[in-house]
Amino acid sequence: MVLDDDNSKTPRNDSLIGNLTGYLDTRIDLVRLEIQEKVSTMLVGTIHGATLAILGLMFVIFLSIFAGLALNSALDSTFWGFGIVAGFYLLLLVLVLIGVDKTAFQGLATKLLKDKIYKSDKRQA
Repeated sequence: MVLDDDNSKTPRNDSLIGNLTGYLDTRIDLVRLEIQEKVSTMLVGTIHGATLAILGLMFVIFLSIFAGLALNSALDSTFWGFGIVAGFYLLLLVLVLIGVDKTAFQGLATKLLKDKIYKSDKRQA
């Protein structure tokens, strides 16, 4: 004689387990969608920043060539204009290396990243 006295298979427990499983599946899908949204936002931001950096660099390069040629023409020389422009960039480099502390850049980077990462966080009050 076999007694099947398993109380864990009642209809109420089956629906509770089904609801819990459905909830967990939905929660996992929600987390995946949030991660996908953040990754796509970061990718677009990276591409946008890289494009702006390349265009800005091209502008500075051509402006420097223009300034060098203009100074060459004004000084009636073939190289002094480019030397003056190069000296200007060397002076800028020395000022940045000596005069600007890394903590200023760190503070700026921290503020920018905090605003980007937590701006779309819906859990913050």
